[in-house]
Amino acid sequence: MTATPRGRARRTVLATATCALAVTGAMVLAGCGGGDDPDAGTNGVGKLSAAKIQAKTRAAADAAPAVRLSGTVVTSGRTYRLDMRLKAGGGTGSVTAQGATFKLLRVGEQLYLKADADFWHHADADGATGKLDGKYVKVPQGDPAYKKFSGFTDKAVLLDGLLTLHGALATDGHHTDQSGTPTIRVTGDKGSGGTLDVSLEGRPYPLRLVRAGDAGTLRFSDWGKDFEVTKPAKSETVDYGRQLPTS
Repeated sequence: MTATPRGRARRTVLATATCALAVTGAMVLAGCGGGDDPDAGTNGVGKLSAAKIQAKTRAAADAAPAVRLSGTVVTSGRTYRLDMRLKAGGGTGSVTAQGATFKLLRVGEQLYLKADADFWHHADADGATGKLDGKYVKVPQGDPAYKKFSGFTDKAVLLDGLLTLHGALATDGHHTDQSGTPTIRVTGDKGSGGTLDVSLEGRPYPLRLVRAGDAGTLRFSDWGKDFEVTKPAKSETVDYGRQLPTS
């Protein structure tokens, strides 16, 4: 057996280690998928056309059992601030309009409205303010207020009316929402027809919507997280006895 000189052995070990590091580094870089690809490690919708992204987003939103939405909606000249949790069987949350806040609860087809004395006084409740203060008021299905407010508690109706961009669709780059989730932005008519930020993590849920014509901005969260909607106790419920105030 021939002995290897100590200096030569040291050079051989160093060369081997250097090669190993080089190979390992190449493997790491390859494993990163390339630092310049914003869609690496995402759900892949960022590579699709704007129309396909919108279609997948709508499908994901429709299939989700529940969602929470918060923000503003401007309709018929009025601004409504919403914080609602919605699912197929009902919805619950709060609505603020003209400085007054009230709660909405829908269990199946039954809709309830709950507000304090200031709200009912503002709504001209014909002297019934004390009776209605802090109580769940059942809204008859034939009452105009039922149609007006039940839409705020209906997931299918609300999303169908909101998740629509107007004009020619296009993508507007990769972004990050306030929770740190990477998104792809879809615009209608370069933004004048609204913008929609879609999650690039997990299912392509909509996360932020800016409606066309300054008609409000909404954020969507808690996709798929179930919650309970239960009929309020009789002691917490009161029958208004006539048509609710329309104002």
